[in-house]
Amino acid sequence: MHINISTTIDTIAKQSMAHKLFSYIVFITFFLVFFHFSTSVVSQYLYGGYSYSRLDYRFYDRSCPRLLNMVRYGVWAAYRNDTRIAASLLRLHFHDCFVNGCDGSVLLDDTEDMKGEKNALPNRNSVRGYEVIDNIKADVERFCPLTVSCVDILTLAAREAVAMAGGPSWPVLLGRRDGISASQQAANEQLPSPFEPLDNITAKFTAKGLDLKDVVVLSGAHTIGYAQCFTFKRRLFNFKGSGQPDPTLDASTLSNLQTMCPNADSSNTNLAPLDSASTYRFDNMYYTNLVNNVGLLESDQALARDPKTTPMVNSYSANSYLFWNDFGTSMAKLGNLGVLTGNQGQIRNKCGAVNL
Repeated sequence: MHINISTTIDTIAKQSMAHKLFSYIVFITFFLVFFHFSTSVVSQYLYGGYSYSRLDYRFYDRSCPRLLNMVRYGVWAAYRNDTRIAASLLRLHFHDCFVNGCDGSVLLDDTEDMKGEKNALPNRNSVRGYEVIDNIKADVERFCPLTVSCVDILTLAAREAVAMAGGPSWPVLLGRRDGISASQQAANEQLPSPFEPLDNITAKFTAKGLDLKDVVVLSGAHTIGYAQCFTFKRRLFNFKGSGQPDPTLDASTLSNLQTMCPNADSSNTNLAPLDSASTYRFDNMYYTNLVNNVGLLESDQALARDPKTTPMVNSYSANSYLFWNDFGTSMAKLGNLGVLTGNQGQIRNKCGAVNL
């Protein structure tokens, strides 16, 4: 019997190649499945629950690929005309997330049936930046109608504002949905107050799934922006009912603040920089101010006096890179509080009103 050796060898080679190709495909399939499962598990571990599994860093890559550029331009246009807006957008984001989660509820106007958060005591005549988010949303709607939530725009805008002020950037998960209600009462009860003791403020943070480190780190946002005089005036003239200024406040700082904020009701809405050393630059001078007893708010200066928080204040004062890194981490945690995903909530057409 004649055997064609070359044909046999060729057949064996083809069978071997097919076997290798099949094994390769099986391996790749297994790897992709394992990677997807591992990513899901890690995401759930890092972000504390299954609700985040529908968030994604690239959520709008296909549905609205120009989103980041539109948000960045909108923030830049506002920042170019008003450098205070960086602090305002950061605060707007915090006040949104801290009241029943990041759902854009702080952006909703009052209606006949709903008293929203805009006129809550911590927000009224104080929180700013609504028009910036509205303008960005209008641009986004032209290119990507009913695709991007107002809360995702606000979350990205807060990050871009910090970066434009010279601060860090951080990765932002996307895919949040807008809430359909807001609560003035919830804002009054849940937002921390500069008049509260540190233990009360910490309790409000832990109730949200944040911790004491987040209190110290996120308070560092006060390295930019201003405060109205009524939020710290009692330190200048009648500290804890003593009829005297806060004895721990630096004498030179006290004199300057008393000039900015005279002891009269008419000065209550006057503004003073939270960080006079670098009012518009996002850096770690806030913590240096606390170390030097020139923190503006009583709740801020308390961080440098409590033995549980003093070491962190000292560390951030000495190491700006440590602060930047931890600030980004805490902001990512903040931005993932109580988010709505999937079929929850809605994508608002306009940020100030729920879709009809």
